[in-house]
Amino acid sequence: MSDAPKKMVIGSMAVAAVVGLLAILDLIIGFPFSGSEHVRMMDILFIICAAIVGYLAYDAYKDLR
Repeated sequence: MSDAPKKMVIGSMAVAAVVGLLAILDLIIGFPFSGSEHVRMMDILFIICAAIVGYLAYDAYKDLR
């Protein structure tokens, strides 16, 4: 079996982590997007979506082992 599915799953976990960290960073200190009220709402949605994608990627990774 190829390593491509594992690499894709790990890549999606990494992207979800980066999006989640940037959204948290934006909520806390206003960097990199300097939050207004609409940006804060989007940050919360980004965190929720990053958590969902991270969980789904983790679940898929367990299935690939």
